[in-house]
Amino acid sequence: MKRIFAGLVVLVLGAAGAHAQSLDDLNIQIHGYATQGFLYTTQNNFLAMTTSNGSPNWTEAVVNLGAAPVSGLRIGVQLRYELLGNYSNEVILDWAAADYKVAESFGVRFGKVKIPSGLFNEVQDIDPSYMWSRLPQSTYPISSRTGQLATFGGVAYGTVSIPSHLGKIDYRGWSGDVTLPPNDGYFLSFKEEGIVFSNGLSSVQTGGALHWRTPLPGLMIGASDIRKNTESGAITAGGGALSGNFIVSPFNQPDYFAKYEKNKWMVATEWSRQRLNYQIQFAGPTVPPTPIDVRAIYGMASYKLTDKFTAGVYDSQYFDRSFALGPERYSKDWAISGRYDLNQYLYAKAEEHFIQGTAIGYDNTLNPNGLKPNTKLTVLKIGVSF
Repeated sequence: MKRIFAGLVVLVLGAAGAHAQSLDDLNIQIHGYATQGFLYTTQNNFLAMTTSNGSPNWTEAVVNLGAAPVSGLRIGVQLRYELLGNYSNEVILDWAAADYKVAESFGVRFGKVKIPSGLFNEVQDIDPSYMWSRLPQSTYPISSRTGQLATFGGVAYGTVSIPSHLGKIDYRGWSGDVTLPPNDGYFLSFKEEGIVFSNGLSSVQTGGALHWRTPLPGLMIGASDIRKNTESGAITAGGGALSGNFIVSPFNQPDYFAKYEKNKWMVATEWSRQRLNYQIQFAGPTVPPTPIDVRAIYGMASYKLTDKFTAGVYDSQYFDRSFALGPERYSKDWAISGRYDLNQYLYAKAEEHFIQGTAIGYDNTLNPNGLKPNTKLTVLKIGVSF
């Protein structure tokens, strides 16, 4: 399917080029940003970095190219370099898509398209667009963003006509292939146990989302749902002595969210649930499936104190009810954040996190003496956009 959609994008690009008379006709735009982060924790090493000593191993550089060769058609591509501790150190293709909007009621995009689920998924790859150094990790984990951000497939979208006094309803529906590459942060804990994923995990994903822009100005209420078929991938263990398969059962992930913006205030919340089973199969006796039952929720608020300075706070909570009681079952993260825009291109962010529980963001290799149940995390970030 990836080859098919890549071929379709090439055809669109070729057709667009045939219609264009010059580079000016293409309306080409180039944008991007670069950020450098610094993390320090009072206890535990976090996000596969030695943060207890302070770590600058969080760097991103993003560039995207867009063009509008004919009326209603936009094409674009985005590349990212990301260094994030031991999770990643490479250039990846975030997305590459062609978008054709027939009317306000219907449009379609295809290629490697962003997955329009939840409240922030479509913008989590655009750091300058929000004030937080880290979006709530219960819902938007930066250690495993590749498979969450985009799919090789298509999205249909538009606005449904309803009586004007009831507001507006935007819809999105999508389907495509989703692959977690072998070096994705999701696999780090398995690697520490000697289990290696040869080609990552792949599955077919479908989903839909509704956004109700209510009659109350600034208030949007929405819901989305993701459904996946059986995910599977080849694995080896014991230094290659054993080979088998890693299988994830079909599941759906409902998500409910709301956002209210008025004057200098922004308030938002989101709740989601993911319930599934995964199974490791080697030759010999069958290993019973391992259940996962995750509930994630956050609430956030921000206020623009001046034209250049915005302050905010959020509470992000994550629970895996399939785990036994204890710190590994949950993560509760209170964050206090501030952003200062030095000018239209340069900005700085600072956050203080008060984290209880060890369910998110920790690995055993960098914490050989075990994990403390609580830690404080300081995040400093500077960014430049163009």
